[in-house]
Amino acid sequence: GPLGVFEFEKFATGTNAIATLLAELTAKGVTTIVGGGDSVAAVEKAGLADKISHISTGGGASLELLEGKVLPGVAALNEA
Repeated sequence: GPLGVFEFEKFATGTNAIATLLAELTAKGVTTIVGGGDSVAAVEKAGLADKISHISTGGGASLELLEGKVLPGVAALNEA
């Protein structure tokens, strides 16, 4: 099925395959990151959330943090 259409079982194969691959890579020592509400929901629905290194519902903010950008909320905490 189309990647990302995990809500319908007959279309969930692609999304579940990616989630399974991430879990397998994590087990081999690779750091895996899932970010964004729908992506997190897909990994949780697949029953693999506990097999991923890091899960964040931050989505775009998580990606910006990984890029090394300063996030205003994190900066404010660091200054406190």
